[in-house]
Amino acid sequence: MADQVELSSPPFDSVSQVRFSPTNPDHLLVSAWDTTVRFYDVATNEQKAKFDHRAAVLSCLFGDSTHAYSGCLDTGVRELDLTTERVTSLGQHSNSVSALSYAREINTLISGSWDQSLRFWDPRAPKAEVSNHTLPERVYHMDVVNNTLVVSMASRLFHIYDVRRMSEPAQTRESSLKFMTRSLACMADGQGYAIGSVEGRIGVEYFDPSPEIQDKKYAFKCHRQNIEDVDHVWPVNALAFHPVHNTFASAGSDGTVSIWDHKVKKRLRQYPKYASAIPSIAFNCDGTRLAVGVSYTWDEGEEGLKKEGGTVRAVWVRKVGDEVKPRAAG
Repeated sequence: MADQVELSSPPFDSVSQVRFSPTNPDHLLVSAWDTTVRFYDVATNEQKAKFDHRAAVLSCLFGDSTHAYSGCLDTGVRELDLTTERVTSLGQHSNSVSALSYAREINTLISGSWDQSLRFWDPRAPKAEVSNHTLPERVYHMDVVNNTLVVSMASRLFHIYDVRRMSEPAQTRESSLKFMTRSLACMADGQGYAIGSVEGRIGVEYFDPSPEIQDKKYAFKCHRQNIEDVDHVWPVNALAFHPVHNTFASAGSDGTVSIWDHKVKKRLRQYPKYASAIPSIAFNCDGTRLAVGVSYTWDEGEEGLKKEGGTVRAVWVRKVGDEVKPRAAG
C-alpha cells in the first residue's frame, strides 16, 4: 500500500492516543498501555525517542516542537523533553489522567481526570499547577479550539468553557446521543464539535446557542454493518477534523476510518478496513497525513483477544488527498 506506511517499532500493547506536532507535519507521538510514549519521524519511519512511565499512558500531546506531555493511569502529568529525553513530573491528580489539551492562545496545558477535575499547568513556572477546577463528573475527553474548551464527562455531560474565564462553564449540555460518549473533536473553524458514542453514532454540535444555529445540529448512524441479517454496531472511538478543509474523520472498533463532510451530511470516503479496532486517529498540521492507531480496544473483554485481530498492535500513517475536500452542496 503505497498510500500508507506502517511504523516500525510500534508499542507492545494497545495504543491509547496518536498526536501530531502542531508545527512539524512529520513528528508524531504515540501513547500506549505498554507504559510508553514514543516519538516518531513518520517521513523516515524512525522512532526518535521512547519515554517509559510507571503505568499505562492514557493521553499525550505536543506543547511545542521540542516538548510533549503525558497523562498517566498512575495519576501523574509529565513533561517530556524530546531533545534531551528527560521526563519531568509536573504534578498529580487524585485519580488517573484521562485527557490532555493544550490551549495555545494562553500557552497552557490542561489535564482532565477521573477525579472529576480539570487542572491548568504552566510547565515553565516554579510551581507548575496554575489552577484546579472541580467538575460534576469524571472527565472522559477534551478538545480545545481557539479559547473554547469542550469537556466530555460521564453521565453524558458536556461543559463548554472560555479558557480565559474558568469560574463557570459558558454552557452546560447533555449529549445529543443516548449512549456513553467515546470520542470528541472540535471543528477546525471553531464553530462547533463532533461527538461519537459507543453505539455507532456521531453527533454534530454548534457552539452558538441561537435557535437558527442550533437547528443545524444533527446525528447519524455509522460504523455499523448488517451481517447475515444481524445488525452489528461498533463504538466510534476517535474523531479528527481536517485542519484545512474542516471535514472530519471517524474511526471505530469495526477497524474502519471514514471521512465525512458535515455541511452536506455525506460520507466522502471509507478507507480499506484495518486488521483490528482503531482507538485513535490524528491529522498532521498541514493536513497531508492521517495517523491511525490500530489495536484491540477491549470492547469484548479478554474474550476479544482470542478473536481475529485481537493481538494486532500497529500505527499506520496514510497520505490523504482530494477525498478530504468538501463537496459542493447541491
